[in-house]
Amino acid sequence: MEFIEDIGALEGLYGTPGAPALRKVARRLTPLYRKWITASRLCILSTVGPEGVDGSPRGDDGPVVLELDPGTLALPDWRGNNRLDSLRNIVRDPRVSLMFVVPGSNNVVRVNGAARLTADETLRSRFEKHGKYPATVIVIEISEIYTQCARALMRAGTWAAGDESADLPSVGEILAEMTKGEEGGEPYDSTWMARAQQTMW
Repeated sequence: MEFIEDIGALEGLYGTPGAPALRKVARRLTPLYRKWITASRLCILSTVGPEGVDGSPRGDDGPVVLELDPGTLALPDWRGNNRLDSLRNIVRDPRVSLMFVVPGSNNVVRVNGAARLTADETLRSRFEKHGKYPATVIVIEISEIYTQCARALMRAGTWAAGDESADLPSVGEILAEMTKGEEGGEPYDSTWMARAQQTMW
């Protein structure tokens, strides 16, 4: 198997991008990009660091990010598993990418930029939920924002497909597999929802 290691050879296989693919890129929020991102309650945060890359889903019960100004977004870091993979990466390498999705739409809006992490009390207070606050907030300076091609979600039938999760292994089953039965299994799964509800925010 031969691998492609030359940009010229790569571009020769695909050709040049069409004008719309280049002209849709903005450097800050426009009214329509703002409307799209405000409708998104779920995004994928991608980061890079010395140990490698990380992709992390980020969700909320309203807009997943807050606009601080047309060139800056704020993403609260709500409770998770405390691995801190994305946050460790951001502290050491500011490059990030966000992919925003909205149920029912095959389009995806992507933001590339540079991020910093803050525990600023005033900013954290803007995300108050039920008397709780995120431990930190990721502040993203937008370098570019654009729509992704819809073909991937169309090919996958993302929103047209039914529930295909019935036969998937549970997290408890995976944890039991990884620990040779020392942790996880049915006790983990049966108590997970109650634990999650107590630590959602």
